[in-house]
Amino acid sequence: MDNKRNYFDRVHVWGTVWNYAALFMMMMVPVMMSIVLNTWPSLSIIGKVVATLAPLYWVTGIIEVVTYVPMLGAGGTYLSFVTGNISNLKLPCGLNAMENAKVRPNTEEGEVISTISIAVSSLTTTLVIAVGVLVFAPIFSSASDNPTFKAAFSNVLPALFGALGASYFAKHWKLGIAPIIGGVLVLLVSPSTGVGVLMFVTIVISLIAAVIIYRDLFFPVIKGFGKKSKKATAPAETEESAQEEE
Repeated sequence: MDNKRNYFDRVHVWGTVWNYAALFMMMMVPVMMSIVLNTWPSLSIIGKVVATLAPLYWVTGIIEVVTYVPMLGAGGTYLSFVTGNISNLKLPCGLNAMENAKVRPNTEEGEVISTISIAVSSLTTTLVIAVGVLVFAPIFSSASDNPTFKAAFSNVLPALFGALGASYFAKHWKLGIAPIIGGVLVLLVSPSTGVGVLMFVTIVISLIAAVIIYRDLFFPVIKGFGKKSKKATAPAETEESAQEEE
């Protein structure tokens, strides 16, 4: 118990330190560009932009924390929020690693597997991006504008989620129906819904559907409704049969 507490204490301390360090480094990028170029934006423009975007990102940030932490654990969450690409890379990697290791999220084993997998994913991503930039930089600009390759570049994310989601849908197809229908309805009502909000909505729908399916709450209602309808039609059928006998 003491080792577990010490582990999580160190994770939270170093996770907080590196998150603030990453935030400081990201904030210093525009500051250094302004210093080098000797060009500073006016405070009125910054205020207008912040007033427009801050409410959206505050809501998304809260939703992402509530959504990701139970699935990725403490270490995986800190690593993911520092390195980025959570929904399209870190989250699928962590969940797939825990599934292959046959451990559950929000357990000690899941915590270790999730943290290791996301750390390896971050290193692999950095290496692949570095190699890709060096190798494909000369031809990337022309390839991205080429109509033959443009469709492929615009469908990378749907293809990634489709490939990852196909295995889950095949194994648990009953759980996949409700979130898919819910996500489609949300996008039909509000096509501009952000990914973070849409993910939170579909996860809530998935949880509700899982509870209903696990407790078998839906089918008894249908069966009870069928019994009531049979009882209601029984007297009518007896009256018709009596009239025919007469």
